[in-house]
Amino acid sequence: MTKESRIMDLSIGFIGGGRVTRILLDGWEKDGDLPGEIIVSDANPDALQTLKAAHPGIEISAESSKAAGCDVVFIALHPPAIDGILEGIKAALKPTAVLISLAPKWTIAKLSASLGGFNRIVRIIPNAPSVIGKGYNPLAFSSAITDDMKKDICRLFKALGDCPEVEETKLEAYAILSAMGPTYLWFQMQKLRELGASFGLTAEETDKALYEMVKGAAKTLFKGGMSYGDVVNLVPVKPLAEDEAAILQAYETKLKGLYEKLKG
Repeated sequence: MTKESRIMDLSIGFIGGGRVTRILLDGWEKDGDLPGEIIVSDANPDALQTLKAAHPGIEISAESSKAAGCDVVFIALHPPAIDGILEGIKAALKPTAVLISLAPKWTIAKLSASLGGFNRIVRIIPNAPSVIGKGYNPLAFSSAITDDMKKDICRLFKALGDCPEVEETKLEAYAILSAMGPTYLWFQMQKLRELGASFGLTAEETDKALYEMVKGAAKTLFKGGMSYGDVVNLVPVKPLAEDEAAILQAYETKLKGLYEKLKG
């Protein structure tokens, strides 16, 4: 990539055709800026056909080396699956390519070592709201990525939401907080939607109330200038107070345990 290149005009390869690839493709398409040449490889033909049906303009292949020959190459696999593909794509990577890993656990140094010293590497931790352009996707760059290349890469993710540059050592923390974070909230919000319907509210009334409540609650806690104790004391009735300890213990044990596993 050069200063003059337009990132969306470069060929884009995805090794892995699962959820995160779909999120990125859907996000680009909804923004009207889907890259012109996209190759997705996956060993699962059903996953490829699902993506092809949603995005007819992409090319699909069972061979990861084909996607690895693109200008920008995404590793869109779960951490345990990455080790098995790096040796096979090493020879296919162009010296001028940029490899973008979407997974936690695999550091830039570890990826580079497994790729024979290739070091034009970026790591990003995407989150699901990217599908509607509201993602929070922290990224870290290797020392081989120049400032101009960083600008190109950030343009690639602009349609998906925020992409702040962070220290690589913090990416696993973001994986727990921002990447997996929506799953801690969605099932609770969905239950409240169902309760709203049972209380006689229309779907529109329920969704409006909950959407504004969540926005306001977050802003009060993060931007209100009050302590946590002062914030929670704003509401005198706390129907779930007796269950808080069990919920907090689940957060403490499950999320800390997963974080240690990702960092190990």
